[in-house]
Amino acid sequence: MLHLEVKTKQTPERVLNKINEYFGPGGLGLKVTGEGSQCLSFEGSGGYITATLCPEGIVTRVNLETREWEYHAKKFARGLH
Repeated sequence: MLHLEVKTKQTPERVLNKINEYFGPGGLGLKVTGEGSQCLSFEGSGGYITATLCPEGIVTRVNLETREWEYHAKKFARGLH
């Protein structure tokens, strides 16, 4: 299991769209299992990834929790800067 936190100047809406594009059916093909205004959850191949966003002024804090998708979570997080 991996927990990551990254901050970005991108809006929460933009980050949620990127998360869905990267991990969802059109990207890595994970199934959306939960969706809210500030979070997305996916499952697939025996693992999961949950992204929770927290707007903090001009930045958005993104928390990623994953099992079995650590490589992709790190790769996604690096692309948010």
